[in-house]
Amino acid sequence: MAILSDLKTKYKTLSVVGMAKNAGKTTTLNYLIEEATDEGISLGVTSTGRDGEGVDVVTGTDKPKVYLYPGTLVSVPTSLFEYASAGLEILRMTKYHTSIGPAMICRVVDSGYVQIAGPVLTSEQMSLSSDMLELGAEMILIDGAIDRRSIASPETSDAIILATGAVLSRSMQKVAEETAHLAGLYSLSEIDDEQMKKRFSQSDKITVLDKEKAHELDIKTALAASSIIDEAIGEDTEYVYIPGALTNSVIVNIHPRKLKQVTFVLKDPTKIFLNSNDWQQLRKKGFNAKVLKKINIAAISVNPVSPQGYSFEHQKLLAIMEKAIPGIRIIDVKM
Repeated sequence: MAILSDLKTKYKTLSVVGMAKNAGKTTTLNYLIEEATDEGISLGVTSTGRDGEGVDVVTGTDKPKVYLYPGTLVSVPTSLFEYASAGLEILRMTKYHTSIGPAMICRVVDSGYVQIAGPVLTSEQMSLSSDMLELGAEMILIDGAIDRRSIASPETSDAIILATGAVLSRSMQKVAEETAHLAGLYSLSEIDDEQMKKRFSQSDKITVLDKEKAHELDIKTALAASSIIDEAIGEDTEYVYIPGALTNSVIVNIHPRKLKQVTFVLKDPTKIFLNSNDWQQLRKKGFNAKVLKKINIAAISVNPVSPQGYSFEHQKLLAIMEKAIPGIRIIDVKM
């Protein structure tokens, strides 16, 4: 099932993103770390929050710890250094800020458990990853421990491994449908006009682009502003750029004819806050959306066990997922 040896030629940084708590994110992270050791891949491991503690600090429930092997680089805040059972060598004190203090880059010299925490800011997370690569890591794994949607942002890493599973629903088909919906959003096409992409990326306002000119609307957010957007869309309008969230309130008052006429452009797929039913209804109406930058899904891991006490049959879950999401590798790290 080895996947990292295939992925390291394509990506330098991978984020492990859970669709929900208990979707198997930390189990997936531990599997990838173990595989990297077996394959001789030098890893750097960091987090957008905190991970590796034995008890979830939010829910109070037990959770998997993070086990690291010699040679691995890891981001550890000064306040958690003494809690590591692994032997750690401090390589660099950084100016990056975690939620519980400044971060250090350490090298594991003796195997053991480590509580990981990394920068919350995307810019600092990117800089930390670069530092680890400079110090000898071949690939960086980023644990998405804070907001599951924001960590998937294409600015954070080259690609993601999406963790999903039985915790989403008691229906195996529903799990597949919800995961396929998110995978579909993350794979939305990018606009291919570089000049247009640059124009939109520099704007923080909703922008309506006609054939000959662009004009920004005097509203900072699209929430409850669909009537204004509808009025701004003329006969020659081709694109509407929405820098913030795309929700039902953004489009509820836009005429169906105009929904078909224009292409809506979003910063990235994490800005879409529509459930699968609403999204499918929009698409049937001819709604078209593109992004400035899409999200690369390197693989999807499935967890057939739910903390609510039920589970799915491994092979059946894999088969349903592979049918629902063709073209993306599906793995069951528990199996």
